[in-house]
Amino acid sequence: MTDYFHRQIQLWGETKQTSLQSKKVAIIGSGGLGSSLGIALGSSGIGTIYCIDFDKIEIHNIHRQIAFKTADQGQYKSEVLAKLIEERCPHVKAIAKTVDFENFTKENINVDLIIDATDNLPTRAKIDAYAKASSTPWLYGSVEAFNGQVCFFDKSDFGAFKISDKTPEGIAGPIVMHIASLQANLALRYLVGLEIKKDLLYYLYFNDEGELITQKFAMPKAQHG
Repeated sequence: MTDYFHRQIQLWGETKQTSLQSKKVAIIGSGGLGSSLGIALGSSGIGTIYCIDFDKIEIHNIHRQIAFKTADQGQYKSEVLAKLIEERCPHVKAIAKTVDFENFTKENINVDLIIDATDNLPTRAKIDAYAKASSTPWLYGSVEAFNGQVCFFDKSDFGAFKISDKTPEGIAGPIVMHIASLQANLALRYLVGLEIKKDLLYYLYFNDEGELITQKFAMPKAQHG
């Protein structure tokens, strides 16, 4: 294990690296964000990763869902992703769950962090409600076109978002990896015990001149619990 994680051990030492082996995370969604998150976090040494997704791979997914190849069409995303995570890192246990989020919660699996990799607001609202009820922090992430948002929810309220069934009309592949990378970095810092800024929404976008802009907004505190 020391050889595999040599560069990370140089960063934060063996004690912090070893501590990741006892951590459990649930990634809700195994598509664009979920693929990149699974690869990034699995290769970082988190002990157990639950991959939750009931969708099967289609050809139009592959350009932005980097865990998949054209030969994977028709297979469950969560199963393919979990297999890839374990192939890349023998020190990680990846468990595929081919169910929706609500059915996953019925299994009463305790995790250290829930990571949103979905593509719809209603599911995120359910994640927020469950996370607050179970006192579990969660990481929100969303992408559309060349834009993206990330927030580590702790005491803030996801109800600040207007919940609708709107889905993105188009997405550039690289922005998906960019947002997932930000989520993964926040997740790792939290799980290894480093400081992170919670309840702060990062909004990243490219303006008309191609400049990357990052805006930050403090999220309102929850009014319940």
